[in-house]
Amino acid sequence: MLGRAATGSLPNHYRPGVLEFRILGPLAVVSENGPIRLGGPKQRATLAILLLSANRVVSVERLADDLYAGAAPVTAVTQVQRQISELRKALGDAAAIETRAPGYIVRVDPEQLDLSRFERRAAAGARALARGHAEAGGGLLREALSLWRGEPLADLAYERFAQSAVRRLDEIRLAALERRLEADLALGRHAEIAAELAELVAAHPLRERFSAQLMLALYRSGRQAEALAVYRQTRATLAGEFGIEPTPALRDLERAILRHDSSLEPARAASESRRAVLVVLEEDDETLLELAATLAAQPERELIVAQLVDGEQALEGALAATAVWRDRIAAPLRTATFTTFDRTGDTVRLAAAFDVDLVLLAPSEPGGAEVAALLERTPADVALLERGERGGDGVFVLLSGGDHGWAALELGAWLARAGSTTLTLVERHGDARRVEDASLAVERVVGIRAKPRRVESDDELGAVLADAALVVAAGKPGLVDAVRAPLLLVHRGLRPGGLAPSESRTQFSWSVDA
Repeated sequence: MLGRAATGSLPNHYRPGVLEFRILGPLAVVSENGPIRLGGPKQRATLAILLLSANRVVSVERLADDLYAGAAPVTAVTQVQRQISELRKALGDAAAIETRAPGYIVRVDPEQLDLSRFERRAAAGARALARGHAEAGGGLLREALSLWRGEPLADLAYERFAQSAVRRLDEIRLAALERRLEADLALGRHAEIAAELAELVAAHPLRERFSAQLMLALYRSGRQAEALAVYRQTRATLAGEFGIEPTPALRDLERAILRHDSSLEPARAASESRRAVLVVLEEDDETLLELAATLAAQPERELIVAQLVDGEQALEGALAATAVWRDRIAAPLRTATFTTFDRTGDTVRLAAAFDVDLVLLAPSEPGGAEVAALLERTPADVALLERGERGGDGVFVLLSGGDHGWAALELGAWLARAGSTTLTLVERHGDARRVEDASLAVERVVGIRAKPRRVESDDELGAVLADAALVVAAGKPGLVDAVRAPLLLVHRGLRPGGLAPSESRTQFSWSVDA
């Protein structure tokens, strides 16, 4: 594909008169006559921001904030309008960039955007693999991965808006690569992929899935000692970085290799790793641990409890505390207890290294700089617990719209389903249809009933929330004064949330509003 694009010819999916947009590499737009020359960095950045939210409205405010790295000039609105106007001229009538309050939207068909093509083929490959069709699944995954032309948005990677998106794009590529390697193992190609897996383990030493696949490939190639050495190295790396043990699946694989278990034969593909909830403890917080254990007590999930302490003396106390609450948790559990000089950085590394859907914490300074940095850098959704009076019944979600609002809705539905309790959606001062639509979306996607409530005043809101056992909302600490129950404030990350199906690992974003 690279060679054909360079000479101006088009891929076989291309339709005359329709533009092709590429972000899985340097930003590029291709027409039936070849590549289209785009303007300067601001124009390219504007198009990239729209494409990362393809078919969704991007507000002028967000465009200005992203284009100027949070320091938009007073002329920002005019500058955004000028960039949109110039983009329309450069791309011609074939580009459907529409003005839609409160900003703009770029309309693209699934086959026009390489990211959409990648997601569709990767999801189809994952489904085929899950049904046991390794040859077909592996072929679709290879086709999906062939769309990558290098580092995503390579020419804009230095822009602030692109950095978190690039991290997510890298994640979905690696997830598809893991599944392609799983197909290769199922087809008995262990000898062919051992060297590739060794390079991947060296590049991603904390990614246990690659380690498991390398161990399996080496064992099946008659290299048992090397397979066991990979386990020892992975275990040492995890212990050195986070003070955490490998997953039960990796430990089981080591034991199976030691006893030459027949289940390791090529007919059986490697098992999927567990998705995780990460809870960061600053103290022995019973409410926080209960919430985390409820969320993690679902099929194919685990709970990672992290205690990040300042020195060796505090480390001894944290380890002693672990013994007190560990037996109370029924969910599959791993603990990471270690000293740190960079609590935020190490929390981000934990969330990035493992397949974490949600980070839960109850910070002592919820409005501080550390929390702001965590929300900016963490790839998963983050929920901040503000302690309140325990009692009441059911989970209440304050609807607010936007990405963070949908993340709060997803978390509320996840908690209600996992805890087998009622879910109430509360809309205040907004469109009455939104709460009805949200209720229907939850019932359709999650399979539970959500009671819609609309309130007209803060007094009425306080009366409604008085019955809540837990309130979930999007926003900043201290903004919801009417809440007396424990409150979870949710910030959306780039990864799909905890309700997303397993195939969403290869999707850039996912939400119940889709």
